[in-house]
Amino acid sequence: MTLSDPCPVCVPSERPLSLSLSFSLPPRQVSGLLRRRFHRTAPAALQVTVREAINQGMDEELERDEKVFLLGEEVAQYDGAYKVSRGLWKKYGDKRIIDTPISEMGFAGIAVGAAMAGLRPICEFMTFNFSMQAIDQVINSAAKTYYMSGGFQPVPIVFRGPNGASAGVAAQHSQCFAAWYGHCPGLKVVSPWSSEDAKGLIKSAIRDNNPGQ
Repeated sequence: MTLSDPCPVCVPSERPLSLSLSFSLPPRQVSGLLRRRFHRTAPAALQVTVREAINQGMDEELERDEKVFLLGEEVAQYDGAYKVSRGLWKKYGDKRIIDTPISEMGFAGIAVGAAMAGLRPICEFMTFNFSMQAIDQVINSAAKTYYMSGGFQPVPIVFRGPNGASAGVAAQHSQCFAAWYGHCPGLKVVSPWSSEDAKGLIKSAIRDNNPGQ
């Protein structure tokens, strides 16, 4: 190009410019884009609900240890108010899966006494709102005995049940006591999110010598 030639940048070209861009995505981003189509593929593993996972965990511990038993309202013949204990009564019978009267104070006290005697009860509240009826047994008898006895008297009990708000259960069934119980010495409060968490935590709680909830 000479000094007399026009500048190609200043003078418009007779034909439009074409812009061609190419992107090279890192492998991680590519795999992330592909994973967005996961809902179109068949599941690679068996889908298990939280309810089924808790049932499996209790079933395995009942089979593993004869000291484990379940008691609560409608847990046996009705298969549980929310069907968490489905099939366990038919498998283990009346001595291991026990229907109780509508008296949380009564059957929670029985469960605590059984735990102090060396058994491993799972005490189910139909909802945790009803645990207020057994507050003395849960807070004072179950939670604090292991510590106050210097580890001499374990209380291997699990208090289990649904907690928090839900559609159609009214105000007296919609309270969440997780934070409140979490501030009580001696209680281990767990709130599983996934099925894997639910099964692992129920098994760990049953084997623990301190009260799990």
